[in-house]
Amino acid sequence: MPDFEALSRNASLFVEEFGRTAATYFKPLDGEGAKAGGSDEVGDVVKTLGTVAEKWLSDPQKTLEAQTALSEAFINLWGTTWFRMQGKNPPPIAVPEPRDNRFAHAEWSTNPVFDFLKQSYLITSRWAEGLVERAEGIDEHTRHKAQFYLRQITGALSPSNFVMTNPELIRHTLEESGANLVRGLKMLAEDIEAGKGELRVRQTDPSGFEVGVNVAVTPGEVVFRNDLMELIQYAPQTETVLKRPFLIVPPWINKFYILDLNPQKSLINWMVSQGLTVFCISWVNPDERHADKDFESYMREGIEAAIDAIGVATGETEVAAAGYCVGGTLLAVTLATQAATGNRRIRSATLLTTQVDFTHAGDLKVFADEAQIQGIEARMKQRGYLDGSRMANAFNMLRPNDLIWSYVVNNYVKGKAPMAFDLLYWNADATRMPAANHSFYLRNCYLENNLSKGTMVLGNVRLDLKKVKIPIFNLATREDHIAPARSVFEGSARFGGKVDYVLAGSGHIAGVVNPPAKPKYGYWTGGPAKGRLEDWIEAATENKGSWWPYWFEWLEKQAPERVPARKPGGDALPSLGPAPGTYVRMKA
Repeated sequence: MPDFEALSRNASLFVEEFGRTAATYFKPLDGEGAKAGGSDEVGDVVKTLGTVAEKWLSDPQKTLEAQTALSEAFINLWGTTWFRMQGKNPPPIAVPEPRDNRFAHAEWSTNPVFDFLKQSYLITSRWAEGLVERAEGIDEHTRHKAQFYLRQITGALSPSNFVMTNPELIRHTLEESGANLVRGLKMLAEDIEAGKGELRVRQTDPSGFEVGVNVAVTPGEVVFRNDLMELIQYAPQTETVLKRPFLIVPPWINKFYILDLNPQKSLINWMVSQGLTVFCISWVNPDERHADKDFESYMREGIEAAIDAIGVATGETEVAAAGYCVGGTLLAVTLATQAATGNRRIRSATLLTTQVDFTHAGDLKVFADEAQIQGIEARMKQRGYLDGSRMANAFNMLRPNDLIWSYVVNNYVKGKAPMAFDLLYWNADATRMPAANHSFYLRNCYLENNLSKGTMVLGNVRLDLKKVKIPIFNLATREDHIAPARSVFEGSARFGGKVDYVLAGSGHIAGVVNPPAKPKYGYWTGGPAKGRLEDWIEAATENKGSWWPYWFEWLEKQAPERVPARKPGGDALPSLGPAPGTYVRMKA
């Protein structure tokens, strides 16, 4: 039994905290504010799902069939529940997916009442998903959006999210006499305050990390800086290094140190230990001053300026390069530009979970139709950039049960602060996007897919990836929600030279950051990326361990000559400060 005196006291505290939280949420916002455009987004959800509903309601026979199917499922559920009440054990009507942890607590299955709630939810949500899947007369983009929005709604309405419908939360609340709800509401108010009026769900304890102290700690120096980026050269760890220097182009959505989380998981540190002269771009966290910095600016003032500086520091005119995610897309654009102009300074390229063909770009395409891009452009026009929290929210919505609702339950219902986790600390370290650059990217890649068609124009140059003949290592990850494996696979065919397609296990981050010392996932190799991805996987060779050594062997074959190790900056570029530099510390 709960402590009723404590329960009463906590109920009073809960009401007080609720008042403070409501006051924080409804506080007037300055300028654009985090809630700007919210009504437009809700309107698009209603319009999209309404389109699906109209298609069903326009055919009374199909509507009756759909209603009958749902009714029959519930009649069967009532029957099995009645048998369970009699002590029998009939098989369930609906069971969660094997990886669905929301219903892991034993009472979801052993208690007939909560088992009924669970199965009712599964039956209804799957029935709704079926309506979207089978709706006739709607275009595929509308269907895709409806599936995405429905996933957000069903995730939010799961009985696992609420105290009175979750047996684990009921027990937890009674054991704490409601103190968990008071703590949770206090954290809720803090997170709304941190989000400037919009809930920014915390996923980790940020106090456990500091850039340059226990994340992003590989030794090096900033050897060049301009308005868009700092260039870091890492200190050598071997007596000799490959003669050809190596440039890393990270995404400007999030920060570069995902590749340098800590010495044990750092791809950058491992590359240096293998004898590479590693340079890495650290993008500025842009503000209104960078509003007009477009895709060409990121190429000229980013990649090309970095290659210029590398030449000054090392005396080399050619580099190998790697691009991660949108950084890889920018690298591919640069390769096409160099191929078109004859300025071929990048001699081999590594693309990490990178899309160049956006035909099958996954759920992020939901946000990239003409109406939604116009809305994003209107919001960016007010300040000159897209706030970093908007991109963070979009990525979280790709896996709402894992990245949103599990933390909502843990933080605000159980009243538990999340654990310190370096990956989620990095994920929360948001970056803004300049208006000109982000608009170009959304329109030319997600909306019009111009790069893969050979119709993208940058700096008055039409770009054709078929003219790119250099060796390319193209890494995809099997469970990627951002750059789907199929999308990366089909993008391989857009280049004109030899492409080594490799498929790593896991997803967009864990599949890349998979060190040889403690590998969690394997990888597949299988020759040219031709035909269907499913057929390629079936014929591919599965390899245990990290893909990193396989990749380094590929890289070393391109240019095996070695020279004495180089100090950062050489004799020509004085240090502008130690790695990881100043731009990475700029907060959104």
